[in-house]
Amino acid sequence: MNTPKIVFSDVDGTLLSSGHRVTPKTRQAIGRLRQQDIPFVIVSARSPAGIEPIVRENGLCGPIVAFSGALLLDEERNVLFGSGMDRDTAAQVVRFAEGLGLDLSWCAYTARDWLVKEKADPRVIREENIVRAQSRAGRVEELAPDEAVYKVMCICAPECTDAAEAALRAAFPQCSVVRSSSILIEVTRRGVNKGQAVRRLCEALGVAPEDAAAFGDNFNDVQMLEAVGMPYLMGNAPEALKERFHNHAPDNDHDGIAWALEEMGV
Repeated sequence: MNTPKIVFSDVDGTLLSSGHRVTPKTRQAIGRLRQQDIPFVIVSARSPAGIEPIVRENGLCGPIVAFSGALLLDEERNVLFGSGMDRDTAAQVVRFAEGLGLDLSWCAYTARDWLVKEKADPRVIREENIVRAQSRAGRVEELAPDEAVYKVMCICAPECTDAAEAALRAAFPQCSVVRSSSILIEVTRRGVNKGQAVRRLCEALGVAPEDAAAFGDNFNDVQMLEAVGMPYLMGNAPEALKERFHNHAPDNDHDGIAWALEEMGV
């Protein structure tokens, strides 16, 4: 197997353990990439505010991909690419989700803001603790008319996720609706996905996607894994995905990224 010229990684369920931290062995492996001038790029459904604590704590540098590819930022955090929903479309998604009558809570994200209906919602509090960022109570309609909303996320009770996903897909064909975990549904502008982001960043850096490696663990990582020459699926991924990708790394609690990088000779 060839040595990658760039490495892309999802965050939750992939780079982070179930305790939401990078394991020491994985941190060491990423350090070896830096010593060899091989970029390590976070590609996440999270907002930039939810990505930066990981960057700071683990000595990472380089560009980041936020909102599943809707926003690409360079090493200095200048915008390389942005594709958000307009405010009115995002407001329609939120009103529709509220009207489903399902057990869910919504979040809406601009580049710097995180809106929720109720900050006291235990699901919102849990998400704040995981990503180490703060939401604020508000309505999408209150945003400036030209404010881009990069993602609407629904945090669902597990038994409601299937129904919410199907309803949102049917109601909003102009959007991309993807499940990122058993309880999370990500709604972004149509055409936004991690695979497109990886291709754009490879082009900007002058690297062929065939020379890139990528790590992911869920359905919103599929396009990213398909875009690169060295895709790895984490051991904690759904069984349905394991049938689609042949390279499997150990799970996120057992240094899967470090193991795979060693297998690639990095």
